[in-house]
Amino acid sequence: MRFLQVIYFIGLVLVCSPSFSQSTKQQQLEEERQRLREEIEQMKQLRSNNRLKERSVLDEVETINSQINTRKNLIKVTNQQTNLLTREINVNFKKIEGYRKELTVLKKEYAKMVAKSYKSKSHQSKIMFLLSSADFTQAYKRLQYMKQYNEHRKDQAIRIENNTKELQFLNQDLSRQKKDKQGLIEENRGAQDKLKAEKKEQQVLMASIRKKQGVYTKQIKKKEQQASAIDKAIEKLIRDAIAKANKKAGKKVTKKGSATTFALTAEAKIMADNFTSNKGKLPWPVGTGKVTKKFGRQPHPTLPNIQINSSGVEIETRAGERARAIFEGEVIAIQKLKGASRLVQIRHGNYITTYYNIENITVKEGQKVATKQSLGEVRTNPTTGRAIMKFLIYQNAKRLNPQSWIYKM
Repeated sequence: MRFLQVIYFIGLVLVCSPSFSQSTKQQQLEEERQRLREEIEQMKQLRSNNRLKERSVLDEVETINSQINTRKNLIKVTNQQTNLLTREINVNFKKIEGYRKELTVLKKEYAKMVAKSYKSKSHQSKIMFLLSSADFTQAYKRLQYMKQYNEHRKDQAIRIENNTKELQFLNQDLSRQKKDKQGLIEENRGAQDKLKAEKKEQQVLMASIRKKQGVYTKQIKKKEQQASAIDKAIEKLIRDAIAKANKKAGKKVTKKGSATTFALTAEAKIMADNFTSNKGKLPWPVGTGKVTKKFGRQPHPTLPNIQINSSGVEIETRAGERARAIFEGEVIAIQKLKGASRLVQIRHGNYITTYYNIENITVKEGQKVATKQSLGEVRTNPTTGRAIMKFLIYQNAKRLNPQSWIYKM
């Protein structure tokens, strides 16, 4: 009896383990689905607000492209959830079938025991069964048998009750899963319809761009020149900061602005090592946002025959969103660049992070800041209505890809 219970328990563990794994995967997919839905809602809100502004067709196409890509990811994740639910439903069907078969067997066995017990239920027959024993040892064994028989009946009754409850739970779970699956299927139908509408809008906008491709090409090149000028100004600030820090540390500097490597003190080296060890785990420089331009050389999102370059990443966020430090460090520069907005630079050993397009700045040069500390507000462009922050990471004077350092960027 004990052996059968152990086998039953092992079987139950083996059956439940895949369910636990699937449940964890389902939870991860649901979290990803909710994140994508929030991202789409945020983009819809941004587009709704921006329609009141004078936006260029290029900006509009970039936004709709981003929205389409996010919508595709949402559909993909929802499909994965639906497929996982289908597998879970099939597993539950098999479990229910197994429990029903076992319940049938248990009830038959229990019915036989009840019938047998009824036939020999009189108190007198039990006493006679004991008194008819050949000796005390046999009487004792018969008494033990009677106790075990009663315990076995109780155990059978408990197992029947537990299996009945488990069957009810599985049926309820199955009903919920079917309802969830149907909800996901319906949501995906709606997402597919919205995706078609967005693609149609994208085609209309692209047609208008193709008619004036020369004009838009000039606009893109002008923006690239402005971005290049800003990059040069930022890099000069970094070289000046390195030269200033090295002079303070007693290292000989031949020419201001020519230094490219920090001379690290023991304290600065510890901070640099800590920064390095957090690669891929650093928080976003805003609480909520979406990368609209990645790092490095890449085709323009609207006119792919034109190559553009980005020294960092551009993050679009909601109006009024606060920029925040991604790691502890010291504010080494707060500057308003010529013909551009203001920036904040923070040093972390031999790393420098730059937060560009900030207003209402709440920190000062020389101030120590903590991870996620607010630095100021991301400026909203009064013409386009978009709040976009450019974020850069340098190790000494070398550009790094922020997407390799920030968690899930």
